[in-house]
Amino acid sequence: VITRPEMEIGRYHWMYRSSRPHRYHHVPAMRGNISPLGIQGCFECCIKCLGGVPYASLVATILCFSGVALFCGCGHVALTGTVSILEQHFSTTASDHALLSEVIQLMQYVIYGIASFFFLYGIILLAEGFYTTSAVKELHGEFKTTACGRCISGMFVFLTYVLGVAWLGVFGFSAVPVFMFYNIWSTCEVIKSLQTNVTVPGDQICVDIRQYGIIPWNAVPGKACGPILENICNTNEFYMSYHLFIVACAGAGATVIALIHFLMILSSNWAYLKDASKMQAYQDIKAKEEQELQDIQSRSKEQLNSYT
Repeated sequence: VITRPEMEIGRYHWMYRSSRPHRYHHVPAMRGNISPLGIQGCFECCIKCLGGVPYASLVATILCFSGVALFCGCGHVALTGTVSILEQHFSTTASDHALLSEVIQLMQYVIYGIASFFFLYGIILLAEGFYTTSAVKELHGEFKTTACGRCISGMFVFLTYVLGVAWLGVFGFSAVPVFMFYNIWSTCEVIKSLQTNVTVPGDQICVDIRQYGIIPWNAVPGKACGPILENICNTNEFYMSYHLFIVACAGAGATVIALIHFLMILSSNWAYLKDASKMQAYQDIKAKEEQELQDIQSRSKEQLNSYT
């Protein structure tokens, strides 16, 4: 038989559940360094940060910086050495190569502008890669893309395409001095090989710079033959200029590859942003429909409660 005091105690425990003995439940272990309160550890934060790095854009930026640096630095020094070789061996009169000196000086100033422009442009494209990567990572989250952001991405695609076509021309133009220096160097090698053969004189083998159109036909002497040409090839200025032009041409090719890489990345990111905008519109419509459904259900409950 249950007495009245026991019934009161049971009623008290039913009304105030906090008076019951506390039961300890087993908390499952978390993976990594995440605490039971949901706070991420240092390792998880580093992994999350590394996951948001646009590695493709980073590689393209490094390749672009390297190519532009090689082209600008080596091209600037090689042009200076070319002017020195022309003044000392092919055009002793200053008026004959005055126009060429002005053009080379102008090209050196253009090189300064190219280096500055691509330094800023590479940083902007890398920042745009971070932006689009975060958009792709949060495609199904709370990330909101805007029409302005998509237009900027499309503008970068067009600008990178134009720069890529322009750098194809720069790459072809940078191969011209390599071809000229290679002809001079190969002629010197022929002269060296003919020294062992006494029957063929090396003085008849010449290189005429005037035929390339860089100096006028009335320039004196305009050409170099035999031992004089061989001495020119043995100078440090010729050796450095020849190899620096080769490196500059390789740098221009690396820049073309980097811009093509950037073009593929930007096109892919622009497509992802377009899909993100469509997903955002779908989620907005879905949230609006769910809100309307909840409003209808709440009004129906209120009407039902009023009737009852």
